[in-house]
Parts: sequence; C-alpha cells; structure tokens
Amino acid sequence: MVFGSEEKRSYRMVQIIDGKAISATIKEELKEKVAAMKTEGTQVCLAVIQVGDDPASSVYVGNKKKACAFVGIESLAYELPESTTQEELLSLIEKLNADSKVNGILVQLPLPAHIDENKVIETISPAKDVDGFHPQSVGRLCIGQKGYVSCTPAGIIQLLKRSGIAIEGKECVVIGRSNIVGKPMSLLMLRENATVTVAHSRTQNLKEVCKRADILIVAVGKPKMITPEYVKEGAVVIDVGIHRNEGGKLCGDVDFDAVMPHCSAITPVPGGVGPMTIAMLMNNCVESAVLSKQL
Repeated sequence: MVFGSEEKRSYRMVQIIDGKAISATIKEELKEKVAAMKTEGTQVCLAVIQVGDDPASSVYVGNKKKACAFVGIESLAYELPESTTQEELLSLIEKLNADSKVNGILVQLPLPAHIDENKVIETISPAKDVDGFHPQSVGRLCIGQKGYVSCTPAGIIQLLKRSGIAIEGKECVVIGRSNIVGKPMSLLMLRENATVTVAHSRTQNLKEVCKRADILIVAVGKPKMITPEYVKEGAVVIDVGIHRNEGGKLCGDVDFDAVMPHCSAITPVPGGVGPMTIAMLMNNCVESAVLSKQL
C-alpha cells in the first residue's frame, strides 16, 4: 500500500486499540480482587451450561473455563446432550437459581432449535444473569439502575476509557440494533453522555449518517462492509464483527487496511473487541458476589 506524505503522517498516528492487552489487565485486576474476597470468606462461582456439541460453542465455553481458572472463579460445567428437553434445561436453571453457592448462570447460545432461547433467558434469576440478557437487566440499563450489562458492549466502554478516548459530548453512531450488542451499546454510550444515533439495514443515506460519527461502532455481521466512504477523518472505529474470509483468515465488519489511515483509533480483528467479552463476563461474575445480594 502506497501513501502520500499526508496519508503517511495520519497512518503513523493511528492508535491500534489492543483488546488483548486491555483484557489481560482487567483479568489481572480481577484476580487480585478475587484473592482478597477469598481471604474474607467469599468464593465466586459461575455455572456454565452448554446444550449439544456445537464446535464454536465448545471453544467459547473452554475459553470461559480457562478465564475462570485464571481469575480464581470456581466454574461448574454442565455439558448436556443435544436431546435435552426444554423442561430438563429449565429445571437445571431453577436448581442453580436456588443454589446460594452459585453467583452467576450462563447458558451458552445458540441452543438447539427445539428450545426457546427467550424462555431460557427469562428463567435465569436476574440476580445471577451475568450475561446481562434478562429483560430485567435490560430494563435496569434503560432507566439507569445498577445491574448486569451485556459483556461485549461493556467491554467496548472499557476499551475506549482505558485507551484514553473521551466519550462525553462526542457524536456516536452504532450500526446494528441487536439485543446483544447494538441496543445495549447505544444505551451505554448515552450513559456516558455521547450523542447517539442507531443505524441499521433500513437506514437511508447510511454513509452520510456514519460520516458524522466521532466514534463509529460497527456490528452489522457483514465482512469488510465498512470502507473509507463511511468514516469521518480522525474518527474512532470499533469493529465488533468477526468472520473468516475466503483464505480462512479472520476479518471484521470493517475493511481494516483501507479504513485505518483515516482513523485516530481503530480496533483490529482479531485482538480488538473479542478478548474483552470474556474479560467483562469475569467482571460480571466477580460483581455478582456483591450485586446479587443487592438486587
């Protein structure tokens, strides 16, 4: 790639936001906190339920177990067969709800087609909803009350803050309106006093809308969709997407190489937002030991 002198200068000034390093710092902080809690007689415990043997889910569950072991959180693993009925799964969740030793309950999604994901999420006690998906958790976020926040959006806030990027008063555009990322992300940015626009598949003049953003958060699920035409010069670009291209390499929703010279800061894929999700899950688990007594 060849740059003119101006482009070279901006290219060198771009801050590549290192999600691996920031997540490692958070986990180290949590490790110290958990050790201190143990000396006071408080043990943090996370129950992880997986139904079926979806390979991607197995990788995610394995990573969560490793993170628990590193931080010092006890993890209970329930690996259930694909044939598990909805009633059996709900019964297990109710049992864990009633177990005072368990602070957090996580059901790995997606679930087999015969199980209603919404019913499962609603059955988890809001006091143990460390994924932040329960309607009560979402409602608390909407009205500014304390509660669990979805791990990916919470991780993005930490990426911005720990990278020295100011949020207050900035124009933020979130592309995507999913319940897991887009909606909670917009609420969190509002909480941080940004001016927020939520764009989506029906948004007209999407490029023009995105070009207004000081902070552009992309969660569209389309590989390399965001090109320089969408990005204001000097913007901060956060890429939530993760895909494999034709060559098997990981890429995001943003065309990183093309967009990077136009940014002041950008997250790479991999190594940007991804590592933060599990770090914030660990954070929610640690908070659950205190927060579950307050809800």
